[in-house]
Amino acid sequence: MSAANVTIAATLTHLSYLPYNYVPTEWICATLLTLFALSGLIHFYQALRYRLWFLLPTAVLANISEVIGWSARLWSSKSPYLLEPFIMQICTTIIAPTPLVAANFLIFGELVKRLGPQYSRLSPFWYAIVFIGLDIVALVVQAVGGAAASEASENHHSADPGGHIMLAGIVLQLVAIVVYMTLASEFIMRYLRDRPVRKISRGKHEALHAFSRDYEMMLFGLTFSTTCVFIRSVYRTCELSNGWTGHIISTQHLFSRFTRLASCSKAYTLLRCVRWWNDCSRDLDNQYSAPWMPDGRQRVLDVGSGSTKPMDPEKNSESFSEKKDIVN
Repeated sequence: MSAANVTIAATLTHLSYLPYNYVPTEWICATLLTLFALSGLIHFYQALRYRLWFLLPTAVLANISEVIGWSARLWSSKSPYLLEPFIMQICTTIIAPTPLVAANFLIFGELVKRLGPQYSRLSPFWYAIVFIGLDIVALVVQAVGGAAASEASENHHSADPGGHIMLAGIVLQLVAIVVYMTLASEFIMRYLRDRPVRKISRGKHEALHAFSRDYEMMLFGLTFSTTCVFIRSVYRTCELSNGWTGHIISTQHLFSRFTRLASCSKAYTLLRCVRWWNDCSRDLDNQYSAPWMPDGRQRVLDVGSGSTKPMDPEKNSESFSEKKDIVN
């Protein structure tokens, strides 16, 4: 056998023992580690600066998980044959999006509360209870599966049972996201068309919040973020279904691209969230908020039907002023 063939055979033999079936690229790992660390620091600052405490167990926790995962991949780029960093990164990068999804649920529930709960199948309270509850269950299942896979690998047993448990958690999260996206889409369509699902018990002169540019951008941000997390969940489902030595988990560029996608969604959505939340807080200083439709018409709540009737603000300026006086 020639020297070249011996070298190739030795290389293939070494690669067969690599946990990833490839060597993680160092600069990719370092770049993503830096991006997630920076994102986590910004979100931590926002949580403290604007007292948005829900960011701590959601966005900040998600970024910490990503930092741990990409630190492990960076470790693997220097020590590719070690099993510990591989198990560390597979567990943390799979679990990381789960707290982020919880942030989406909380933000959308608050948005429903302000724009009009009568247009939603679920109340803001039940959005938090149902979807965050499912999110926690999915997180626990994935954590249990990751622990089982890690223990099996350390004992030189098959990690497939743990992988199947993790897969069940990802599928549960995927189902929750699909249901959430369906309900959110219905809410948006009903709000824009002014077709309430049910009547609500509001004061006679109580109005809804304005559909401002901030609400519009927040809806776009939530849609973009949720879509990215959905795509990533589909990828993870296919990855684990394909097995620990399958083509998907053995292809580095697929993993890196989908992770970058999730990173961009987090940065955009939660940075926009701070501005939106602050604008809403300023609205609370004035209990009366003129509810404008996207076409510029004003909405007045019809308590009998639960819908909000459009009216021309110029033709009804006197009526509008009277209602403000009554509320004040």
